Amino acid sequence: MTGLGRCRFRGDDGSALVEFCFLGVLLLIPLVYVLTTAFIVQRTGFALTAASREAGRVFVQANSGKQALRFSKVSAQVTLRDQGVDPQSVSIKISCASRPCLSPGARVDLALSTSVVVPFAPAFMKTLTSIPMTSHQSFVVDVYRQARP
Repeated sequence: MTGLGRCRFRGDDGSALVEFCFLGVLLLIPLVYVLTTAFIVQRTGFALTAASREAGRVFVQANSGKQALRFSKVSAQVTLRDQGVDPQSVSIKISCASRPCLSPGARVDLALSTSVVVPFAPAFMKTLTSIPMTSHQSFVVDVYRQARP
């Protein structure tokens, strides 16, 4: 029984450090990828919500229908650009419950939609790896305002 407590393998020195680094990199790269994708999706969702809210506010406060359309689109583009989302990739749909759109008490619905492409996806898989996102907002024109075309 002598010498059993002193048994040591000479060829195993430093292997724990190598294994730790290898496993750390092997697990860290997918984690960073998943977090990056989640952050991009969250940023786009926040941008769509903020843009639809601001566009709706501008729309119901405009003086005419043409001005409302133009100002709401510009407002949405500025908000999207502020959040780092390309405004050209976002479609804006505005619908009114009554005619004219800016009549007192009328409801205005806005929908902004886009697709978020997963980062580092190959070009041939862009349609398979895109995440569709949509934001809907409804606004009511002030009932005490004068009817405008």
